[in-house]
Amino acid sequence: MLRVATLRVLVSLIAAAAMAAEASTAFAADSAKPNIVLLFADDLGWGEIGAQGNEEIPTPHIDSIAASGVKFTAGYVTCPLCSPSRAGLMTGRYQTRFGHEFNEGGARGATFGLPLEEKTFADRLKTAGYATAAIGKWHLGREPQFRPMERGFDEFYGTLANTPFYHPQLLDSRKSDDPARVEDDSFYTTDAYAARAVEWINEHKSEPFFLYMPFNAQHAPLQAPKKYLDRFPQLEGNRKIFAAMLSAMDDAVGDVLGTLDKNGLAENTLVVFLTDNGGPTGSTTSKNDPLRGTKATTLEGGIRVPFYMQWKGHLPAGKVYDQPVISLDILPTALAAAGVEADADAKLDGVNLLPYLDGSKEGQPHESLFWRFGEQWAVRHGDWKLVASRPDKLKPMLFNLAEDISEAKDLSGEHPDKAEELKRLWDEWNENNVEAKWKPEPGQRNRRQRNRQRGQRRERARQAQEAAQTPGQ
Repeated sequence: MLRVATLRVLVSLIAAAAMAAEASTAFAADSAKPNIVLLFADDLGWGEIGAQGNEEIPTPHIDSIAASGVKFTAGYVTCPLCSPSRAGLMTGRYQTRFGHEFNEGGARGATFGLPLEEKTFADRLKTAGYATAAIGKWHLGREPQFRPMERGFDEFYGTLANTPFYHPQLLDSRKSDDPARVEDDSFYTTDAYAARAVEWINEHKSEPFFLYMPFNAQHAPLQAPKKYLDRFPQLEGNRKIFAAMLSAMDDAVGDVLGTLDKNGLAENTLVVFLTDNGGPTGSTTSKNDPLRGTKATTLEGGIRVPFYMQWKGHLPAGKVYDQPVISLDILPTALAAAGVEADADAKLDGVNLLPYLDGSKEGQPHESLFWRFGEQWAVRHGDWKLVASRPDKLKPMLFNLAEDISEAKDLSGEHPDKAEELKRLWDEWNENNVEAKWKPEPGQRNRRQRNRQRGQRRERARQAQEAAQTPGQ
């Protein structure tokens, strides 16, 4: 009996040791999964970041991502407008595949939102055991079924659409499933988003996490607290406010990066920074130089953006990558880093960039990139780009971007065969797109412009009142 009892004890100990080893292995595998931090600016022009050569507005924290990782000189987004660009980013699929081609426009109520059959970035990572949070401007549907909490995010803190920086309609999923107006006069979205992000990272530092931060900076209305405005005494008017907003966003990025460092997470976190589209220079001063075109155009100034990626110890620091990449690539790259395989029916349009960046794979990630935005469209194939844009009255024009990044010289007359080749490529790609589910209302652009102007007048009045109440002013 003693021998049998001893044997049973020995078997139990072996089983316990095996279970402990299995649990340890599972924990190690989990802890090895990199965190994903996706920082997404709004209406930030190509030429506004220090890493892009701008010395007027210091952005040391954003610049550090490029310095510690990879700077993409030919980084694109899928649309030159807010919501459809986000739809492409969140799904890894051209948004024209599922009809999310415009902002809400004429859509009302349950009509507008990222189609429910599309899986999001957060859906895929949550299934893999990631904690997920979205902090900032959502703009993929206001109705309950489209909100972040129903699209794979454990937590949401931000606004459902475009918003003022003061007194926004804020949804804090810790408190309610619905947005409410912020009454606190000192509340400033960019600062509040940074504070919540820091808090959330500290709460989830012991598990793999996905943090998506779609800032509402640099979108209109132009608004900034005095502490940021005071950093730019040499500037005036809208340019001063724009600079202050960008400085605030850079501080927010610094808070996030600093929290990763303090928690020893920097080398186990893939960080990506980019913006949703080019700058609307006329309304906010956001510069796209030397690119031609602005937000809402398929010229380079509308779709080519600042784009940086950092994963310390895994990606080379200070690397400049000149091959064309697109926001669609971020999801498959993150999945590959996390060791997650997309399901067979995912139909992702992006590619995993990691082997191209670490040197294990040569060549271009994409032979061609495509855009469709209503009547405007474009295709880039190698260095060649064929584009029909509103500023050029939708006339298809051919450019060699290696020689003419500003799209100044139309070569369609000199190279008609090349123009025909690119148009054929675009037509073949467009066959797999669907009709837009909603379209802009007539006169919508004019109303947006008037609303921006009213917002800017209110902001100037607010600043004047703040200055009058500040001692010593």
